[in-house]
Amino acid sequence: MSSDASDETEPPRHPLPPFTDQSARIKVQAAEDAWNTRDPQRVAAAYTPESVWRNRSTFVTGRREIEEFLTDKWEREREYALRKQLWAFHENRIAVRFQYEWHDATGQWWRSYGNEQWEFDARGYLARREARRTHHRRGASHLRPEGDRGRLRPAASLT
Repeated sequence: MSSDASDETEPPRHPLPPFTDQSARIKVQAAEDAWNTRDPQRVAAAYTPESVWRNRSTFVTGRREIEEFLTDKWEREREYALRKQLWAFHENRIAVRFQYEWHDATGQWWRSYGNEQWEFDARGYLARREARRTHHRRGASHLRPEGDRGRLRPAASLT
């Protein structure tokens, strides 16, 4: 496991590693829920103060840079709606696949697909995140239905 890099004054973020199937799924759903708020501070709070991100060719370190990165991202990616699915887990690591839809300033809709690898510290904070994704243009008729996850296709259908 990685060292405990989160601030000792912050409460642990349950569930804690090592992960089980159930606890890994809880972490994935919590991440999906947080990202769908499009609140950079809320999302960044799940990461250690020194968290390291690799997002394609962009490298981000620490909560302040995470917040800046997400603020810029959600200014470009409007009406962002994300779905994540657990891919694998082991001890303090989780891998997910994801898809999200958004539109740019011109109104062009996109669907983005990718995967992430997460490494958690002992207190349940994300210490490392690596992500890869691709973007595909979408017409309005090809968008997923809006609304809560329960009305969408099951997570196993992320295609």
